[in-house]
Amino acid sequence: MAWVQLALLLAVVIAITPLLGGYMAKVFAGDRVVLSPVLGPLERTLLRLIRVRRDEDGPIGQDWKAYAKSVLLFSLGSWLVLYLLLRLQGSLPANETDLGAAPWDVSFNTVSSFVTNTNWQYYAGETTLSNLSQMVGLTVQNFVSAAVGIVVLIAVVRGIAARSTDPADRRAGSLGNFWVDLVRAVVYVLLPISIVGALVFVTQGALQTLGGPTELANVTGGTQTLFRGPVASQEAIKLLGTNGGGFFNVNSAMPFENPTAFANFFSMVLVLAIPAALTSTYGRMVGNRRQGWAVFGAMALMFVVLAVVITVAEQHGSPAQHAAGLVTSSGDGTTGGNLVGKEQRFGIGGSGLFNTVTTATSTGAVNSSMESLTGLGGLVPMIGMGTSEVIFGGVGSGLYGMLLFIILAVFIGGLMVGRTPELHGKKIEAREIKLAMLGALYMPFTVLVTTALAVGTDHGKVSNYNGGPQGFSESFYAYLSQGNNNGSAFAGYTGYVQPNGDPDGSFGITFADLLGGLAMLFNRFFPILVVLAIAGSLARKKAAPAGPGTLRTDSPTFVVLLIGVIVLVGALTFFPAFLLGPVVQSLTGHLY
Repeated sequence: MAWVQLALLLAVVIAITPLLGGYMAKVFAGDRVVLSPVLGPLERTLLRLIRVRRDEDGPIGQDWKAYAKSVLLFSLGSWLVLYLLLRLQGSLPANETDLGAAPWDVSFNTVSSFVTNTNWQYYAGETTLSNLSQMVGLTVQNFVSAAVGIVVLIAVVRGIAARSTDPADRRAGSLGNFWVDLVRAVVYVLLPISIVGALVFVTQGALQTLGGPTELANVTGGTQTLFRGPVASQEAIKLLGTNGGGFFNVNSAMPFENPTAFANFFSMVLVLAIPAALTSTYGRMVGNRRQGWAVFGAMALMFVVLAVVITVAEQHGSPAQHAAGLVTSSGDGTTGGNLVGKEQRFGIGGSGLFNTVTTATSTGAVNSSMESLTGLGGLVPMIGMGTSEVIFGGVGSGLYGMLLFIILAVFIGGLMVGRTPELHGKKIEAREIKLAMLGALYMPFTVLVTTALAVGTDHGKVSNYNGGPQGFSESFYAYLSQGNNNGSAFAGYTGYVQPNGDPDGSFGITFADLLGGLAMLFNRFFPILVVLAIAGSLARKKAAPAGPGTLRTDSPTFVVLLIGVIVLVGALTFFPAFLLGPVVQSLTGHLY
């Protein structure tokens, strides 16, 4: 059944990719689309509200510096508004359970998390945040942070595809207009699909109400509180925008957030829809659809390998289970394998595939406990993130991260065949290579440094629940996740303020909040600046026609080269860390 589900998911995503990709290409080109009669007035109203100037040729274009400045200013404004909202929560309406503000350090981490599309959560959403904070704060950021990733990618592709080099041309070096792109991404892409997605989740049984908490009878004869809220609407954009932050603490393992096997499958389709479709958008914008499919193929091949490995590893079980004499093979009445921490509604196949989907992208949503994966199973999401989240990756961020590796692969391939490296007819020179290396190595550097601080200092160790290889994996996974704007976690790592008031412990937790928050901010915006700078450089270069010695970037050979570069430059950077954590665990008798 697991293999059938994987094959069906790939088939659906492949079918969606050219349709949604072509639609987005038209949206960002300013062409009329099927939703223009309905959403056009909303787009024009929003642009008037933000006072975007227009002339006879359309919106005023921005070079890479102006585009980057707009991204940073918008994100800073979003950060400040969300921080104030969370800190003033106790004085604001739609707070049925009279919740106060979260501690300042948790709020810092949370705001940094949602503004960067990470959605790392050091808190239980249903008992920490009011409905107003969930809707006006987090859900809005789910839309706009996802939109920022998409429009940065679109700007980068425009720079690659640009052909005008006349200095007198007002569009020379232009990457588009950030504000126009942002509005179009939200209005034409994220909003309509999220509305449909939310309705699907409601039909499956997800909650969507402002009724507040209610008391339910439980199986022991007592009662328990069910916290309710606008779950389905947040669930749709949480997945579609590769955000990952759930309304409930247990995320997509909660039956009222992810009610059925169909909802679980639909969730995975939503997660992959835009990152996969953007490869088609890229191919159309550069005038080479084969190029888009080549990138899609590289992503899909790596994704399938990870999905197969995690499923086989969890089906095999852990060394601790084998040492205890437990039978982990499947048989009559049992699916076998390592079912610790997994939802019985989804089993090993539905859980393993879901975890692969959300860590190969930057979603971070979970429908089972990542902490209880086997050693080899836990290695899979780490590898997914260790490749710089380019195996589909986040909306926009996955593909612009992949473009960095494409530039490196073009450079290496050019050296091997003795040709000046080119990408779509534009020479890749020293400036582009230096920037690409900065973008590719910055994330591993910051992740390894923050992990070292977390495991090598007394303040950092406070956040760990376990010791040994599992304890190292907790810390490493936390900063690998936050450093890649993913948001999933091994549950033993915490950033809660300790209730006992212990000063050392409290500072240790604050240390994790601040270190993680800074890691998310720097690892979101530094790569954006790098790829926009590359796009600005390429936008002003003259494109030359392909010759007989030109390295084709849309061939199977290049796909193999690209995967090799990703593995060598990306994943193997973390090889020693993988050995210290999940690999050691998989070779020992430790279940955790």
